Amino acid sequence: MDLARRIRTEVDARRDALVALARDLIRIPTLNPPGQCYRDLCEALGARLSASGFTVELLRATGTPGDCEEWPRWNLVARREGALPGDCVHFNSHHDVVEVGQGWTHDPFGGAVEGDRLYGRGASDMKGGLAASVIAAEAFIAACPDHRGAIEISATADEESGGYGGVAWLAERGWFSPERVQHVIIPEPLHKDQICLGHRGVWWAEIETHGRIAHGSMPFLGDSAIRHMGAVLEEMEATLYPLLAGKRTAMPVIPEGARASTLNVNSIHGGEPDRGPGFTGLPAPCVADRCRITIDRRFLIEEDPAEVKAEVTRLMERIRARRPGFRYEIRTLFEVQPTMTDRDAPVVRSTAAAIEAVLGREAGYVVSPGTYDQKHIDRIGRLKNCIAYGPGQLAQAHQPDEWIGITDMADSARVMALVLAELLAPRSA
Repeated sequence: MDLARRIRTEVDARRDALVALARDLIRIPTLNPPGQCYRDLCEALGARLSASGFTVELLRATGTPGDCEEWPRWNLVARREGALPGDCVHFNSHHDVVEVGQGWTHDPFGGAVEGDRLYGRGASDMKGGLAASVIAAEAFIAACPDHRGAIEISATADEESGGYGGVAWLAERGWFSPERVQHVIIPEPLHKDQICLGHRGVWWAEIETHGRIAHGSMPFLGDSAIRHMGAVLEEMEATLYPLLAGKRTAMPVIPEGARASTLNVNSIHGGEPDRGPGFTGLPAPCVADRCRITIDRRFLIEEDPAEVKAEVTRLMERIRARRPGFRYEIRTLFEVQPTMTDRDAPVVRSTAAAIEAVLGREAGYVVSPGTYDQKHIDRIGRLKNCIAYGPGQLAQAHQPDEWIGITDMADSARVMALVLAELLAPRSA
């Protein structure tokens, strides 16, 4: 029996184990924020990988955003050395999940199975992909125990909030340097027949307008920061949104709407602070002396990041020129450059061949509308040979009743195992 057929047999034999592992991972509520149960998941997965011959390290990203004694940022890196020298193939998955939100008809952390679907928060994004990568590695090792090089599997923190307590921290310490890792696959939910080459750029910023407090019965004695912010939002609608809609990229971004530049106003806060649950009093009559919005600007590889910021500054200056008393501040919260791996990169070619072998059709090539941890592997780790490939549908991410297809997980596990065969099997296999 040739290696490809042995791999398929080994993956198929582990279908129930794949579902069980994914369910076990979903049932650990690794919510971010605040950073709940990170160590619990790392310990459970570490025990599984240790039994499969991996050397496991649990690493706390001390001092990173959000890390504290109550909510420590724990990461797992597991490595299995082969019998012969060779490259290292690394599967990286984030273990954190976003808040549950409203509208669920299944227990978000129950891991319910209905037909071919596995439900739960993180099922698609991305505990199903993490489970598939583990099964792929175990199946490949069983089929090819004398493989070359090394296999690494990581479960990392805080991707949903920027990745600074996870992949960024590891990359800063050399865990993703090209000297120790040569190929990286991130099993994000981009569909089992597509290779994600990279992502758009992002600039998160706060815009604050300033006013002057006064009695609400005499607003003419004050200056409303909320009214000033209303002028900002009106100018965005009139000039900035149309400008961004006209910008298009040659990057194969999905969905189609994300091939343009985009801007989202994430939040708005003005005037008196929200008193929160349980407060039954009335607000005080005050003119708002401050108002703040958070913007999420996604930009294209063809755009200059300095110009992205300058567009907003020019907008604010146009308002200031015509609006008496208008004062503002812009504060950058987070920024990431776009990234895109070359289609001829070794991990891309190997994954494309595996997709065709498993699914019987050519791989598609896409770029993600949002960022993920490839940004840190590229910019900090200096490792370009990196893609996102995994089961699940991007549209399921962060949704109520999030689910992943069980057949999709199994197919992706076969693809990932064949990639390992292409990159690590002995030459005579």
